[in-house]
Amino acid sequence: MASNDLEERFKGIGLADSTAKTAVKNKKLTHELEAIIQEAGVSNGCPKQQGTLLYDCASKYPDNAKENRKQFMLDFIMTGKIQKSTPNLEGAFKYLKQHVGNKPLTSELVHGLEEAAGVGVVVTPQQIDATVDHHISKVKPQLIQQRYGYPTAQMFREIRGQLIWADGGAVKKVTDAAILSLLGPKTEADLQAGKKKPAKKAAPVTEKAEGVAAAAMQMVQEEATPSHDVYGHLPKPAENDKVHKVVTFSPEAGGGEMRIANTAAQLQTHLKTTGGKVMTRFPPEPNGYLHIGHAKAMFVSFGMAEHLDGECVLRFDDTNPEAEKQEYIDHIQDIVSWMGWKPSKITYSSDYFEQLYRLSIQLIKAGHAYVDHQTADQIKLSRKNREPSPWRDRPIDESLALFEEMRRGLVDEGQATLRMHGDHKNDVAVMWDLIAYRVKFAHHPHAGDTWCIYPSYDYTHCLVDALENITHSLCTLEFETRRASYYWLLEVLEQYKPVVWEYARLNLTYNVLSKRKLNRLVTEGFVGGWDDPRLLTLAGLRRRGVTSAVRPSQHLLMLLIILGELPLHILDHHVRADLHLTSPRTLAVLHPLKVVITNLPEDHYEMVDAKVFPFPGNDETYQVPFTRVVYIEQDDFREQDQKKYFGLAPGKSVLLRYAYVITCTDFHKEDNTVTEVHVEGRKVKHDEKPPKGVLHWVGQPKAGQEPARFQARLYDRLFSTQTPGSKKKKVEDGQDSAAATGEVEEEEEEEEEEKAGDSWLNELNPNSRTVVQGCMANIHLANAKPGDRFQFERQGFFCVDPDSQGGKLVCNRTCTLNESKDK
Repeated sequence: MASNDLEERFKGIGLADSTAKTAVKNKKLTHELEAIIQEAGVSNGCPKQQGTLLYDCASKYPDNAKENRKQFMLDFIMTGKIQKSTPNLEGAFKYLKQHVGNKPLTSELVHGLEEAAGVGVVVTPQQIDATVDHHISKVKPQLIQQRYGYPTAQMFREIRGQLIWADGGAVKKVTDAAILSLLGPKTEADLQAGKKKPAKKAAPVTEKAEGVAAAAMQMVQEEATPSHDVYGHLPKPAENDKVHKVVTFSPEAGGGEMRIANTAAQLQTHLKTTGGKVMTRFPPEPNGYLHIGHAKAMFVSFGMAEHLDGECVLRFDDTNPEAEKQEYIDHIQDIVSWMGWKPSKITYSSDYFEQLYRLSIQLIKAGHAYVDHQTADQIKLSRKNREPSPWRDRPIDESLALFEEMRRGLVDEGQATLRMHGDHKNDVAVMWDLIAYRVKFAHHPHAGDTWCIYPSYDYTHCLVDALENITHSLCTLEFETRRASYYWLLEVLEQYKPVVWEYARLNLTYNVLSKRKLNRLVTEGFVGGWDDPRLLTLAGLRRRGVTSAVRPSQHLLMLLIILGELPLHILDHHVRADLHLTSPRTLAVLHPLKVVITNLPEDHYEMVDAKVFPFPGNDETYQVPFTRVVYIEQDDFREQDQKKYFGLAPGKSVLLRYAYVITCTDFHKEDNTVTEVHVEGRKVKHDEKPPKGVLHWVGQPKAGQEPARFQARLYDRLFSTQTPGSKKKKVEDGQDSAAATGEVEEEEEEEEEEKAGDSWLNELNPNSRTVVQGCMANIHLANAKPGDRFQFERQGFFCVDPDSQGGKLVCNRTCTLNESKDK
């Protein structure tokens, strides 16, 4: 039916012009609304009130109760039993979803449905008056005090909660009248107090982005109470009998729809196996190093299992032997352990190759798979044009024989694939006959040389979820469009179906997380390796000195789920907060300036106590040598004093932390640079107020002996722009969105990145790594080992780098002590 005809038909049931036009643009909604008009018998139109309720049925009716939709509409909407969407129709939908499903509507269920929808309930004016008076009396003192400034919205919500079936307009009218009776008309003072403040000037885009993060942070802090359940919206394992997905088929595939849900027998078998426990999985592909996006995936999957006393499986999704290495497998296990997660077991998709193979034979025999001889480019083109493969309808016996030849290694790579027989004309791209198996003559790091046919991700992922009895398959939003193929394959193979939930993929500003981009940065030498501290790989973060802050608190977990792109400074904030509590303090200078305390003897040497942690109740100390010659930061001396400058200057006094007050008497310069400062020192008197300026310093290990030197590596943002290459990340006009975002094949994702070009590399920050030689440290740092973390007082948090060898210390700055004003 043409769009104009559909619009007229929809307007015939009382929909507004704009609503009818919007409905026509939505194919799924159009399909449902047409079916509902037919089922309700209103092809020739109906009153607006009924039409509005029918429209709500098209968009909100529960999928798991579709078998009862026609009877519900005829008995409840067309008869006038239900006349309002809120709360009557919503109450009915909730009852249908939770208690009815596709069961026959018995008299008992009909009675329950009538109660849930408020059918026949009459709320009298006397009941409204009594309820309003009761609530007004509870807040009467506050109302009298604040008058019309009192926030009445919460009180009104409570009144409506008690009068759920009453007319909302009538309740509002009675409430307003009661307040007017108590307070009288608004005075001039009331009107002035109620005036709106002038609107603020619109913030720049970057400020708005930061504002979104700040608002999310505030919301999280308000809502993430100890009792708050981040996963509370997800169904429990025993409730997994609802419709997961409705797959609608094209006319070329026979039309109709497949309503996919677990059978009672499938659910009972699953619950018997798992004992009703929550079962999740973290399924990385071992083809590279994990990054902070994988950390979020761990938070969600391991976190849900931990929160609900369930189990989480660490599963290696190892279906591509050419890209996978034992090195990556070892790395992933190491990182998962470092982050404190404990998988219930470690599995490999390759552990199930034999079962997956047997299921593929079953798929062919059922007519749901065929052997195809198209090349990769031909498949891509036919999918784009939604054209069938020439071999799509080959006989089942022929496909079985050819697939056996593939398994035995008698078919060359690229000469044949096993493809799922989906729906090549479907509106959903993942139904376009996805590849199930391909030939690869490659050694597998876990399975060895047993197989030369390997299953694809789209074939393997859902089946292994079912075979491992996963209750909740949690993944990022780019997999949302894969739901149709995920559930279709499980349905046609009669397998258990987990709950699938997608959350926003994590990106951080001023960096990249794409595996291909990370690989280019590493292999082309833009960074020093997968564990370069500038990268957001977990190995890089660990080397930089990040600790348990990458495993979040309840607050950060909620923040990570809410936000897709996280401003880098929020991560730094949590890292800084963690290191503040766990990093022992020490004194070190990065740019030493020699200071001679002229009123002390040449051989002066004493040990002063410095605090390991500056917290009340913590008296732990370490000893620092104090000598006639000490070293301070070059920036802590100026030739001329200035207002609000608390460092050292001629004639000015400062306190050397934990030691003496010193007063500058002279300084020496070479080549216009200050090279030495002379001071006089004295101990702080018992009742003396010390100077405002307090400097960190390093003394000599022994009188006349130079302090130990070390190298400091100071890291900044890897890129100079918030979202590298963002100007190129646009889908070309006319290109199908599913194919353009790489939801179907990895090759499409690679193609998109190739289109983006190398512009993102031009945005690398040339100052992302600064190496400072000749830094000075106190004597107790001589025994520091790689991985040890410290706070260099007044400098920042530092971690000893693995490059420290042969007495040569190298320290990475994890982050500064305070957040940069330039976020």
